[in-house]
Amino acid sequence: MKRIFGIAIFATLLACHPSEKKSSAKNDTLQKDSLKTNNEVAIKDQKKKKIFTEYVGLKDALVKADAKLVQKNAAELEKSLADYDGCEPTAEVAGKIATTGNLVDQRKSFTILSADLIALMKNAEIEKGTIYVQHCPMANKGDGGDWLSTEKEIRNPYYGDEMLECGRVTEELKAK
Repeated sequence: MKRIFGIAIFATLLACHPSEKKSSAKNDTLQKDSLKTNNEVAIKDQKKKKIFTEYVGLKDALVKADAKLVQKNAAELEKSLADYDGCEPTAEVAGKIATTGNLVDQRKSFTILSADLIALMKNAEIEKGTIYVQHCPMANKGDGGDWLSTEKEIRNPYYGDEMLECGRVTEELKAK
């Protein structure tokens, strides 16, 4: 029984880690450079652009596991969402994130917030750059969680340093 449990844990850990590291430092650098690009996203609707920019700040604060910064960024996002017609319920979710200092609760609400903003950005007129829709299958106790990013490189807001690279790109929203 212990052996089966050990194998299950090992398999779970492998699921979210790169299977092989390159032996050459040059190859590692090239691979990382291809993931990290200067991807400035321009959205025609300035209100949507502001919402997206504030959302990315919130996501980055969750990656850093900085609950105070998460609260600050969520409060800013709440105001922008409240100012956008039809996003009032999403603004309430951002407000909920802003009022708690508990990272677990913030991340749980982030799932709902992300689902709404993914739908909003899919209908945005992107003029420049790419928005990446990313997914972690282990988030929310195995139910999974999605988020938006300006970079192809995975930086998981649901686990931060615990499983920073767990996830994959599921969709790319590109300029037309």
